[in-house]
Amino acid sequence: MAPTSDELLASLPETFRSSEALDHVSERQFRRLKDEGRIAALSRGLYRKSDWLGDEDLIEIAAKSPQATLCLRSALARHELIDDIPVEIDIAIPRGSWTPQTAAPVRWRHFDPDTFSIGRRQLNTDGGRNIGLYSAERSIIDAFRMRQLEGPDLANEALKRWLRRGGQPSELLALAKSFPRARTALRKTLEILL
Repeated sequence: MAPTSDELLASLPETFRSSEALDHVSERQFRRLKDEGRIAALSRGLYRKSDWLGDEDLIEIAAKSPQATLCLRSALARHELIDDIPVEIDIAIPRGSWTPQTAAPVRWRHFDPDTFSIGRRQLNTDGGRNIGLYSAERSIIDAFRMRQLEGPDLANEALKRWLRRGGQPSELLALAKSFPRARTALRKTLEILL
């Protein structure tokens, strides 16, 4: 007896590439699930179950760039250090890496490969994929480091909120040792705020 659409769908992860789907179902069964509307395309070659309600943009970015990391405004918003709802998703990749094309509104940032992994951790997107996320401390340092592009208010507001939540300046300054461009401005701002 042939498996039902529900059984086929249960064998698939929440999000998947077409090649990953073919590890679980045949090409004919895959087409049948698409025709029935049980799976939907996120982008070229990337699919999700139709009833899945996750962040499709992050899934697409994570699938296309394994080193993609939420940074600057996007990371600060995720850590609730700013009130902004960014129009574009700030994503860091190591300088020299290929920049993929995405349907998601992404502002790609190219960070130094030597410091790229500092303060980086994994964020589960609930779609079977992980994307990088910089820690609150690293995000504040990046806001100070890139204040000529983002403006000083972004960095100052994030730092104030972080301090109100009990952030330790010594931890922030220790992490800032790897980022000399941000360290002086960060130290001066801390002296004013404290």
